Amino acid sequence: MCRSIKTLRPPAIPEEATEEEMRAAALQYVRKVSGFRAPAAHNQEVFDRAVEEIAEATRRLMDGLEVRGAARV
Repeated sequence: MCRSIKTLRPPAIPEEATEEEMRAAALQYVRKVSGFRAPAAHNQEVFDRAVEEIAEATRRLMDGLEVRGAARV
C-alpha cells in the first residue's frame, strides 16, 4: 500500500524509532488514504488530527511490541 513507509522496528532499523520517524510514517499513511499530498485549508485540521492520532497509535504499537531474539534495552 504505502511503499515509502519504512519498517520502524529492529532489526529493520538498528535502534528504537524516533518520534520524527513515527510522525513521518503517519503522514505518509494519511496522504495515501486521503489522496491529498497537502490538504486544502478547510481540511487541514482534520488532516493534522489524523496524522497525530495515527502517530500516537504507532507509538503505542511500538511500545507494546516484543521482538523475540532482539537485544533488550
